[in-house]
Formats: sequence, C-alpha cells, structure tokens
Amino acid sequence: MDVSDIIKKINPVYKEPIWEHSLVYDSSFEQLEPIYFWLLDFMSDLGFETEKIIDNFSASPGSGHFAELGTRATKMQEEGMKIMQTIGIMLKSLINLIYDMKEFEIRLKQYDLVKSKNPKDKESGILGLKQVWMDKVDMAQRGRGSINLMTQEIGFTTLRDAFMVAKSVDDIDRLDLNDRVKRVLKPRLAEFFEWKERSESELRKRFEIEKAWVKSQVAALKLYTRWAKPYLKAAEELMAKEKIREPALVKAFNTTLLELSLFGKSEIKIAKEVDAKNLPLAFRKLKLKRKYYACVFLDFRFRGIPTRTPQGHYAFGGRSDIVFKAFALNEDEIKVFEKEIEKQDFTDAFKLVEVMTEESLAEMLTDIEHFVGKEKSKEEKKDKKETGKKEEPEIGKIKRDSFEESVIRALTERTAADLCSKIYDTYKKAHGMASFEPQEWELAQKQKFYKPR
Repeated sequence: MDVSDIIKKINPVYKEPIWEHSLVYDSSFEQLEPIYFWLLDFMSDLGFETEKIIDNFSASPGSGHFAELGTRATKMQEEGMKIMQTIGIMLKSLINLIYDMKEFEIRLKQYDLVKSKNPKDKESGILGLKQVWMDKVDMAQRGRGSINLMTQEIGFTTLRDAFMVAKSVDDIDRLDLNDRVKRVLKPRLAEFFEWKERSESELRKRFEIEKAWVKSQVAALKLYTRWAKPYLKAAEELMAKEKIREPALVKAFNTTLLELSLFGKSEIKIAKEVDAKNLPLAFRKLKLKRKYYACVFLDFRFRGIPTRTPQGHYAFGGRSDIVFKAFALNEDEIKVFEKEIEKQDFTDAFKLVEVMTEESLAEMLTDIEHFVGKEKSKEEKKDKKETGKKEEPEIGKIKRDSFEESVIRALTERTAADLCSKIYDTYKKAHGMASFEPQEWELAQKQKFYKPR
C-alpha cells in the first residue's frame, strides 16, 4: 500500500509529495530497530504527532522465524475460537429470546386493545383474548369438557358463539339461551375474566424480565466480541504476508522482509507564523474552518537475516530502504486518508468476528431496539446533533481551498519540505554519512527537491 496512491484518490491536485528522497543502508550488523526508533524519536522531538500506519512482514518458509511465529499464531487462533464458540451459543439464545418477545408483544397488544376507548378496538381485543383462552387454557385444562369440543362433539352448538358474544356474567341472562347452556357458560366466562386480569399482570412481568435479559445478553455478546478480537487480530498479525513471487524470499533461505510506515503531522499555527513574518499581518484574525498540517511519511523496507539471541528473541541485520515523503494536507484530507487506511487495514480476523457478531447483531438490531429501546445520554444526542450540522468529508467531496487557504497551503508545503529534509539530513549527519553543507543543502532544496505548485 503506497500512501501516494491514497492521496491521489483524495485530492488529485496535490497528489505528488512536495519533497521526496530515499536512503539505503546495507549492513549485516546494523539492525532495523535502532534506525526505526531514532527516526521515530526525532520526529517526536520536532513536534510531530506520529502514528504507525503499516506493519507487515514476510518470512521464507525455511526460516526458524517463520516456524516460531506460526506456532504463536496457532495459539492465538485457538484462544480466539474458544471465545467464538461461546459467542455462537449466545447468539442462538438471543434469537430465541427475541422470538419469545415477539409472541409476548402480540399477546400484550390484545390487552392494550381491551383498554382502548375505541369500541371497535375494544371488541377486537376482547374477542382475541377469548380465542386465546379457549385454545390455550380451556382446552389444556378440560380436554373433552372444553368449550370447543363441547360445541363440536356433545351438541352444545350455541355454547361457543354465546361465549364470544357475552360481555359479562350478568349479560348471559339476557341472551336467548337454554338453561343448560347458561349453567355451563357462567362459570367459564367468570373464569375467563379472572384469567384476563391475572394473565396480563404476569405476562407484563415476564416481558420486562425478558427485556432485561436481552439487554444483558447484548452487553455480554459485545464484551465477548471485544475479548475475541485481540486474539484473532494478533493471530492475523503474526501470519506472514504471502508473497509468492518476491525474489528475496527463497524457500530454503533464512530471510525476513519487513514493511513499516510512519505518518507524522504537525499543525500550522497561524499566529505563530504571523509573528515569524511567514504570513501577512492580516492573517492573525483569520478564522479557518479547517486546520492545515505539514505531513511526513517514512516508508521502511527491510530485508534481513533473523538471528536468534540468547534471550529467545530475534535480531535482524541486513538492508534498509527508507523513503522520505512530505505532503501538505488539510484537516478534511487527513480524515479521509485515515478512513482509507482503516478500510485497507480490515483483516480477515476482524471480518470473521464481524460476520459472527456485528453482522448478526445488525440483522437483529431492529428487533433489539424495538424491544429494549436505545437510551442515549445528553452528550451522545449533542454529538449527533453537531455531527449532523457538519458533513463528514469523503473522497471527491472535499471543498477546494479558498484564497486564504491556498496561502496557508503554500506555507504548509514549504514547512513540510523543510521538516522532511531536516529529518533526512540530520539522520545522515548523526550516523556519519555523506551530506550537504548548509549552503549546498539550501540550494539543493530549492533547485531539486522542493517542488512548489
């Protein structure tokens, strides 16, 4: 992954680095760690906010380094899959809970209709509950003595219709029924109304209990997901990147390739630049909508022979290729750049967890939010409101520089080139390598390396 390719997608106008140079250092005794950490520390000393954006390695199958890392990766996979099995069980349990809650909701809807002020809704609710009572309660308790079977088999042809029509026990006497049917109907109807009151109370209690259980299951599922991710991520990072046609990786050789990339950014302070007379005095009161950063990328490519130390670790001596690149980026461009890096950094380990948890949860999210509700704090609501006001930058939708911003951009380019060249030149001088004299270096920067727009 080349950062230049990503930046070309973000802003084609400023696609090329403003300053670029490379350094090759080949030594069987000089390890990569001192080179990497010297440059990392020096960038921090210059005021850069630094982060690692690429960290890959490849090893020849015949090397001991490959075998040892493979063993560690297997251990991480085993630990991760143990947690994944628990996650699978919890997902099944959550699906069953949601199914039960849907049934509870349908039942509770009937009770809500009974309390409605609309006569038609009220009648619909009471008829629905009577049907449930006859099918679930009366049939289970009395069998052949239930209302349904007595109507079908014993000759009480009017019993079922009378039960559905009667609105109260006293209402039975006003119906045109024989005494035999009335004697059966009165205790059944009284029992139904008693069941209706008690069943609603119990059903609502159980619904709340199930709701609380769904909340706890979702929280536990997310917790287990967080536990599984580090193991699967570590397993993925310990796996060597497959490079079949890489000429430096001969199967029988003891060779390792490392790829590292550092990204550092330094904000341009308007007031400070005005005081330094790098910007006009009128810019002191200028309020920019987005910040500008001098950015430096260091790409490391290392080819070495791993040697096992007495402490059990590996030391790497070999050839280091380092490329120094300087860019001038604004706040929106950096946000899009970070998004693109995140997209390219999705590993198979994360995808596996997402398929089994996050994607499964996404499918059930509508039901979960329906039953459990999504409570938001005031801070979350405020953040959402503020986010809604300002659109997130995307590729192809970044606003062009205004006149004032173009002036800041030019200054940022010069600053980025100066800082990047300073890192490059200082490293060479600190390690006794050939470098320019100060006057020659300044001239070289202007004539060759620094390429203003």
